Amino acid sequence: MTALLRNLTSNPKNDILSGLTVALALVPEAVAFAFVAGLDPLVGLYGAFFMGIITAIFGGRPGMISGATGAMAVVMIHMIQEGNAVGLALDNAIPNLGLQWLLITLLIVGSIQIFGGLMKIGKFVRLIPHPVMMGFVNGLAIVIFIAQLGMFKETVNGVTSYLQGSELYTMLALVGLTMAIMYFLPKLTTKIPSALAAIIIVAAITIFGGLDVSTVGSFIRDGGGTGLNGGLPTFQFQIFEMFKTIGPHLGLIVTTAFLLAAVGLIESLLTLNLVDELTDTRGSGNRECVAQGVGNILSGLFGGMGGCAMIGQSIINVKSGGRGRLSGIVASITLLCFVLFASKLIEQIPIAALVGVMFMVVIGTFAWSSFRIINKIPIPDAVVLVAVSLITVFADLAIAVIIGVIMSALVFAWKNATMIRARKRIKEDGTKVYEIWGPLFFGSVQNFTQKFDVKNDPDNIEIDFIESKVNDHSGIEALRNIANKYLDAGKTVRITHLSPECQILLTKANPKWKDHIETSIDDPRYYVVTDTIDQQV
Repeated sequence: MTALLRNLTSNPKNDILSGLTVALALVPEAVAFAFVAGLDPLVGLYGAFFMGIITAIFGGRPGMISGATGAMAVVMIHMIQEGNAVGLALDNAIPNLGLQWLLITLLIVGSIQIFGGLMKIGKFVRLIPHPVMMGFVNGLAIVIFIAQLGMFKETVNGVTSYLQGSELYTMLALVGLTMAIMYFLPKLTTKIPSALAAIIIVAAITIFGGLDVSTVGSFIRDGGGTGLNGGLPTFQFQIFEMFKTIGPHLGLIVTTAFLLAAVGLIESLLTLNLVDELTDTRGSGNRECVAQGVGNILSGLFGGMGGCAMIGQSIINVKSGGRGRLSGIVASITLLCFVLFASKLIEQIPIAALVGVMFMVVIGTFAWSSFRIINKIPIPDAVVLVAVSLITVFADLAIAVIIGVIMSALVFAWKNATMIRARKRIKEDGTKVYEIWGPLFFGSVQNFTQKFDVKNDPDNIEIDFIESKVNDHSGIEALRNIANKYLDAGKTVRITHLSPECQILLTKANPKWKDHIETSIDDPRYYVVTDTIDQQV
């Protein structure tokens, strides 16, 4: 038992207390994202439970929290609405067909994510440039902040508007008190998670002080729900019967599944990377991919909305001292217990306390250093940072990261494309030597070709690669083409200091190339990028 506990946590007290804190913060988030997707609150809560418990036990990053997320909820909306419309149009109307389609979709999402983990795509998150990471956390912090502004609204007679007057001032005061407790309490003691203490204190003030404020319960009812009361998640047998309703809509379901899988993995792997930096440890991206997939499959089988890693709750957990798997397990089980046994108590928690906690998360998440370095880093990096932040806010997280990586790759390729050089000299025997310097790849092929003067060069040519690397197939083809031009002109060509891998690729198409390649004992040993990738895959 002791060995098992040691594998789950190195500090049980901190993990348990931080898990309780995270569970409280998970409730309104799961409910809110369920409403965004047009689902019942219990669907969001069950999704948060399954994602949280599976990734906590089997995931690649202890201390990271998963649950129902807004990024995935936004992707689900169109398919759910389409499914509901199709269901109502059937002869035997099925009012919740959109939910059934979602559960089927989650089975596909989970399978894709598990396949991605087995194919070891998790390692590619390490290739994401730092400006993209900074843009990601800045954009996500802004998204979290904007999401909290919706908590300052109230619905009266079906009309939703922002709070005004004394209600607004009370809300702001309670939010400010929550933030103050979270800021000053750690200066006095770190034995109690500041977020948990703030929620308990503010809840006690509103309950025993008789303050009429928005609570978790009123938030659910305003959104169209009836409360947190629910039973244990049950296996959804009917989802297999719903396969026959897909028909011509299979394309929509498959497309949505791939989008959900991509968004879930990108957000999870980036959150894993961020938690790695916060804890000075390293998680397993591939293991996390598999755990995310299993969580989504079980969520679909038992009626949850699925999800992925949650950056806000993960930061709350880490900052509250939750570093082991126990913290995520406690958060998930506590969340389910709230639904089963403590719904009335949890519904009394003021929304202001949870908003205050999330505001502190925003402050801790945002990379404030980006303001200080924005005018000190290269302009292309600054453009990438700002672009990723804006795209995250106004479009989608996955799109923002993909565009950011593409922009950074293009900038890198452009810079390296201009670095190729060819120093020229004539040997005593009249041989002209081209000493190549810089990487030869798809971006530098044109500049490389322009270095040679086939028509006016002497009869004997040597191309020396001791200070250059041929990085891809485009580089191999460029070298082959330029050598063929000399051969067609009746001139001799020798290629020196070429790596063994490049020699193999060149001679594979035409064995006669061996006659033009000179090997040397001082040849550098490096690998062609394409060959290395093929070996790893």
